[in-house]
Amino acid sequence: MVDDLELQATLDKEEDELACVIEINSGAGGTESCDWVQMLSRMYEMWADKSGYKRKMLNIQPDSVAGYRNVSMEISGNFAYGFLKGESGVHRLVRISPFNAQGKRQTTFASVFVYPLVDDRIDIEVNPADLEMDTFRASGAGGQHVNKTDSAVRLRHLPSGIVVECQEERSQHLNRSKAIQMLKSRLYEQEVQRRNEERDKVEAGKQKVEWGSQIRNYVLHPYKMVKDVRSGYETSQAQKVLDGDLQDFLKSVLLVAKRK
Repeated sequence: MVDDLELQATLDKEEDELACVIEINSGAGGTESCDWVQMLSRMYEMWADKSGYKRKMLNIQPDSVAGYRNVSMEISGNFAYGFLKGESGVHRLVRISPFNAQGKRQTTFASVFVYPLVDDRIDIEVNPADLEMDTFRASGAGGQHVNKTDSAVRLRHLPSGIVVECQEERSQHLNRSKAIQMLKSRLYEQEVQRRNEERDKVEAGKQKVEWGSQIRNYVLHPYKMVKDVRSGYETSQAQKVLDGDLQDFLKSVLLVAKRK
């Protein structure tokens, strides 16, 4: 997909060429929503693998029954943020829920937030006095402990209210360094949005993760279809999309945004 010249021509912002972080959070739907978060996480992982990008998990908060309450991952490679920035928004799933004893069709939601991961080319200052840090024990999928010490780090930036978490490394020091990079990236994203006056309505929870707010619908029952609300692009190959075939959706959204 990196070789798609028409698509790459839309990526003319300074931040487009950067790596990115994808955060996925459960919304309305309880356990079903947490399972949907895990499905979306798998979708982006498979897209990264098929597109030749590197990926790594930064934080996972498993649900007590199934799936994830929230997850964040880093995807790195040329124009990773540029290609994925249009994924920010509410994603809606319709299917026969495996968690519904009556076998009824259920609708659930999850929110996706993509922001660029700043590097040494971009200088963002963070005053240590503006930070609150908590440490906690890292846990893996399913809740099993992956470290017996409080190596995971949660940073809260007091002026902005931004909270980031990282449990990628076994070292508290390394997790803190990555969390600071994630925080700087979030602050940079805020500045980019202010500068361009294009703040996404979903960012910072300004839009409820529920009916009527979705950017894309994934219908698995009574028929199969994935449709993007913004571009109108749709396909009946729902499983292929969930297996990471997102190129046509990414392209359609970026081209529509470019025309505005």
